[in-house]
Amino acid sequence: MYNIRQFKPVDTFAVIKLASSTLTERYNSSLFNYFYETYPQGFIVAEANHKIIGFIIGAKINLIQVKILMIAVAREYRRQKIGRALLTELIKQIKTENIKNVELEVRTDNKNAIEFYKRNNFEIVDRIKKFYQKGEDAYTMRLLV
Repeated sequence: MYNIRQFKPVDTFAVIKLASSTLTERYNSSLFNYFYETYPQGFIVAEANHKIIGFIIGAKINLIQVKILMIAVAREYRRQKIGRALLTELIKQIKTENIKNVELEVRTDNKNAIEFYKRNNFEIVDRIKKFYQKGEDAYTMRLLV
């Protein structure tokens, strides 16, 4: 059993550790504090037995758009609909602000992630060449809310 809730500053180190073990990009730890300080509604965690097992970070780009910057679930907790629960909670949060669309970038070769987003009604709207640190291409995907 897990709980979905807003991120708290005390969660920072657990989120950084999870990001380091699940995401291929490397991020400066101060970035996580920046995301929380600039748009706390978009920073949501999944917790089980007082342990952070997943998170999603959305950034408000303008009055009608949020961009998902990161989403991660610990490997041992995948395929339990935790990613979907995080995404659903973020969408619930942003609907209260009259946000019209959510966008994200995903590696073009990350078939599992692309299928996950498609199952959650995202559509591919663009391709960005050499988007990632190691030169991989990305798709931009969008959800109209």
